[in-house]
Formats: sequence, structure tokens, C-alpha cells
Amino acid sequence: MEKFEYYIESNHVDERIDKFITEQFSDYSRSFVQNLITNGNVKVNEKISIKKNYKLSLGDEIEIEIPEPEILDVKPENIPIEIIYEDDDILVINKEKGMVVHPAPGNYTGTLVNALMYHSERLSSINGVIRPGIVHRIDKNTSGLLVVAKNDFAHNFLSEELKTHDIERIYYAVVHGKITSSGTVNKPIARNPKNRLKMAIVSGGREAITHYEPIKNYGNDDTLLKIRLETGRTHQIRVHLQSIGYPILGDPMYGVKKEKIKHDGQLLHAKELILTHPSTLEEMHFESELPGYFKDIIGKLERIYDRDGI
Repeated sequence: MEKFEYYIESNHVDERIDKFITEQFSDYSRSFVQNLITNGNVKVNEKISIKKNYKLSLGDEIEIEIPEPEILDVKPENIPIEIIYEDDDILVINKEKGMVVHPAPGNYTGTLVNALMYHSERLSSINGVIRPGIVHRIDKNTSGLLVVAKNDFAHNFLSEELKTHDIERIYYAVVHGKITSSGTVNKPIARNPKNRLKMAIVSGGREAITHYEPIKNYGNDDTLLKIRLETGRTHQIRVHLQSIGYPILGDPMYGVKKEKIKHDGQLLHAKELILTHPSTLEEMHFESELPGYFKDIIGKLERIYDRDGI
């Protein structure tokens, strides 16, 4: 059983505890979190008997215990997914925002893996029954491209490509603040020692390198960025951008509490994917359009920008 601790700061005061925990564990459903509370797996200031609508106070100490996941027989589900490319070795998927990549406590159904199992009888077995075919993942509320392996040979090949940084992953994000020049963040990442639900810049953590380039400024308030990952740590882009003072719009974990434009989930899209095909050794370049929700936010920012004459 995993245990996590969190100390409530001012930006979470008066927030419902079930909402707060769900935001921290992006792979868990709200109903799963509510069951944790009901079953006594959540303590506030060492007390178990709390309600799911408990309002947080400054300095509250939250303790969360996550039970060991069940041994699952993951079921195929007829869930629509956007397949950009498919052959005998790989699938390239354009994942929609809000879809969890693989089953986890509280999300045993409705994931990309469930959909993949319905679509294809052949997926690599290297990651077992929970994550068949999954070479790399993107967060629940991040949209965009990821590659899936249909056999173990392809999986091993692509994993090695990731390890040697030969797969290129390019993201677009809108961040708070004005960035006028390109740059690189090279800071190690590990679990936040004060809050195990989050990642953080930690001395002695794993190497993490993120390159960024501004595409457009919206006044002095926001910037559309093109981002290239050199490494692929958990929450890397979100943590790195926060660490230099430019958190992503809508990010519930690393962003700002009050925003001019309301958005549910970080405004981050995996737009381009460049890889070497496992069998043909051909370089392949995939690209997806920015999704509708992303374009809507950009449109709102442009209207504010034009209105203010900045």
C-alpha cells in the first residue's frame, strides 16, 4: 500500500477534499477517490471520519493510502480512438484530452489500453496485462501523439530509441508570462519530498532536459510555446516550465489558482512525433493538428490581445 502526505497551502483553502485529491492523482476517477475517503484511506489531521465534501483549511495535513491494485484481466472496449498510422509493428495514436493511457486504481475501464485491445489482437506483452503495447505515455489531460508497439521486437526497439533520445517529441503549450527568446531547462526531476503526489526539481533526481521556443506572445500575459523533449520524465514539461516561472495555463497541479481564461486541465498538446521504424529503419514523421479546445483558448487570447491593442 502506497502512502502520500500533503500540507494544504493558501491556494487550496475551501476546496472540497475529493476534488483536491482527484486533481493530484490525475489517473484516478473522482468516484474512486470518494471511495477512498468512505473506506477510511484518507486522514485529515490524523482523523479518519471525514466526508467527501470536507472543505480544506490552511495547514491541514492530508494522509492518503492507496491500496495495492487488483490483479486484472483487462477487457477490450469499443471506444473510438484516432489512429494516425498502423502497420504490423506499430500504431500511432492521437489521444484525446481526458483519456487515461492505461488502467490504474479507479480507472480500470475507459482507457486507451482498453480501446487498443478492442482494435488490435496484437500488442506487445513487455509491460504485462495493465500496459500492453505502451512504450511511453502522456498525462490524462494532455492530448496528442504517442506510439504503441504491436510486438515485443518493436517495443524493445522503440524503448531503446527513447533511452538514446532518438525519438523526437514536440509539444505545444500556452504558458503564463511573456517569453521572447528560446531556451533550455536542464534540471533534475524526482518525487517532491514534501508531497509525493507531485514531481519537483530535486538535487540528485533523474536528468531532465526540455527545450522551448516562443511562437507567439499575447501581450505581456501569455505565450504560445513549441517544446522539444530531450528526456521524458513524469510531468517533465509541466515541472520545468513552472520552475522558470512560466506555468502552463489550466494546470491543476503546477499552475496558478486563478486564471483569466478558465480551462480544465493543462493546455499541452503532443503535436509532432519523429521516430525510426523498427523493421524498415525508415525515419517517420507524424503530426497532428491542435485540437478544438486548444484553438478555442488561443482564439480567446487573440481577441483579448486585439481588444486591448497590445
